[in-house]
Amino acid sequence: MQLKLYQVDAFTERTFGGNPAAVVPLDDWLPDATMQAIALENNLSETAFFVPRDDGGFDLRWFTPLIEADLCGHATLGTAWVLFNRLGHAEEAVTFHTRSGPLTVARDGNRLVMDFPAQPPEPADIGDVAGALGVAPEAVLAAPYALAVLDSEEAVRAVRPDFRRVAALDIPELIITAPGAEGGDCDFVSRFFAPTGGIDEDPVTGSAHCILIPYWAERLGKTEMFARQVSARGGALWCALRGDRVSIAGHAAPYLEGTISV
Repeated sequence: MQLKLYQVDAFTERTFGGNPAAVVPLDDWLPDATMQAIALENNLSETAFFVPRDDGGFDLRWFTPLIEADLCGHATLGTAWVLFNRLGHAEEAVTFHTRSGPLTVARDGNRLVMDFPAQPPEPADIGDVAGALGVAPEAVLAAPYALAVLDSEEAVRAVRPDFRRVAALDIPELIITAPGAEGGDCDFVSRFFAPTGGIDEDPVTGSAHCILIPYWAERLGKTEMFARQVSARGGALWCALRGDRVSIAGHAAPYLEGTISV
């Protein structure tokens, strides 16, 4: 069987930045084991698969190299980019039906804006976070992912995690965050680690911002923010809190179009 595959760098305007996502359009679902094998072969943070629906939307699923994910931002952005720019989707928005409910992505100039659920974190004890990070956080909270708050952007950039110890935490998907540096261009920064999902460090994590946006909105007293994920590849996200939803906007850059044999 021959299938189209697109690779798109999300949350960046340049190739080799942001987070690369593979996107595989389907007419009907493949067996789960086959989709998982494709994701492992691609060896990216996520591979997205989508199937058209009769209502004009799409069913969308995401796979890391090891597991099926409940929510993924960068591969959703990448899938929308493929639909708008390669597959002739003429509407101004597209709706995806997912494990996390309906998710809408709309055009906004040269950016794409995702509508995702807000997931405010609460204080939590998830194990030895300081030991896993090599630095003591100011606070530890959790929603679907754990969130460790550090005191500065410099501290976030300097962390060298012990991924074995991150994997041993009660919630082994861990965001670290801090305010943006004084005089810098962003409101907050973050990094994201998920070793049990086959991703030691994810380059740019849209789903983490479902947690980060309500946290920083409350802390900073503002509902619109600009964020950077300060991984080696780096990414830029325009963020807004809209009640029980968040808007996460970014650019995307195409890298690869091809055919895979399965």
